[in-house]
Amino acid sequence: MITIIKNGEVYAPGYLGKKDVILAGTRIEGIYDNVDIPQNFGEVNVIDAEGKYVVPGFIDCHVHLNGGGGEGGFHTRTPEIQLSDIVAGGITTVVGCLGTDSVCRNMEGLLAKARALEIEGISTYIYTGSYEIPVKTITGSPRSDIILIDKVIGVGEVALSDHRSSQPTYEEFIKVAAEARVGGLIAGKCGIVHVHLGDGPQKLDYLVRLVRETEIPIEQLMPTHINRSRRVFEAGYEYARMGGIIDLTTSSDPDFLEEDEVKASTGLKIMLDRGIPVEQLQFSSDGQGSLPIFDKDRKFVGLGIGSTKSLYREFKDAVLKDGVKLEDALRAVTSNVADHLVLRYKGKLEGGRDGDIVVLNKNLDIVDVIAKGRTMVQKGEVVVKGIFEGSLGK
Repeated sequence: MITIIKNGEVYAPGYLGKKDVILAGTRIEGIYDNVDIPQNFGEVNVIDAEGKYVVPGFIDCHVHLNGGGGEGGFHTRTPEIQLSDIVAGGITTVVGCLGTDSVCRNMEGLLAKARALEIEGISTYIYTGSYEIPVKTITGSPRSDIILIDKVIGVGEVALSDHRSSQPTYEEFIKVAAEARVGGLIAGKCGIVHVHLGDGPQKLDYLVRLVRETEIPIEQLMPTHINRSRRVFEAGYEYARMGGIIDLTTSSDPDFLEEDEVKASTGLKIMLDRGIPVEQLQFSSDGQGSLPIFDKDRKFVGLGIGSTKSLYREFKDAVLKDGVKLEDALRAVTSNVADHLVLRYKGKLEGGRDGDIVVLNKNLDIVDVIAKGRTMVQKGEVVVKGIFEGSLGK
């Protein structure tokens, strides 16, 4: 199938102007000026993007694909995510992870869910492990998981500075980072360590110390939940000044932010205004993860659930409410994530890359979503759903 997206303003994510984007099968064939379609050329799907933006598909690098939670008891375990929840928010690539619970949720189940979503139409990867160290793996070590399992690209989400973490020593943490780095080098993957940051006094201390005391490069670490509090955010800013990646979590209700929580779109604007290079900044959703509420004594008092759609919401708010340039907001959910995770065929619109595309109107509403050349959302409606969202789910 040949698909031509005509007359759209293309952001790749840098602005290319008014162009036509040609998809051949699952890949982008090329980007051209005013392509004429020959008569009797065969079956061609033409999408008219006149007056619209054509941008790369969004990448969400922190999604609890097979559910998470349980901090309030077994009945607070969140359910598995469905395909439509992902694509409705413009997301065409996800990275799955485990969280607090690595007993009732496990790596084998996470891998199976990632493979299922891939069959249903999007691109998927996973981290090996969970909050705890020693890391729970499939093959016996983080290094061998990264080397031997195609979908495993790194380790995470390892919890630090959190009352729910396994309270690892610094030496235990750097050994995990070393395992991930070597596994990534051998497999040609990022081998990144995705670090869950709590709101404890330690903040990013282990990460800063690792960068200063070892040969492991700062790009090997990806701390997330940087915006969970002003204290962590300020520590994250200092870490960014060292050259570190900053991952801002989008799953929070902007009408009910914690007292000192920083909204992701606002955090992006602050970091840019302070001179942090946009290439170091990114968003992730924490989709389908539990959002437990603890009181000052760390007692569980309530629960929410993360949404992958929040990634799109914060991207849109960054542009329309916080005044971030469209190209910069796009980079935080496309090319930056692809570059940090070494996803070579993702994150940009250019010939040879995967056919992952979002069409937006001038209000930044999602019109169409294409994943690997297949239309998943058309005129704002999800047209491809997961197997249990269709006839089997009725």
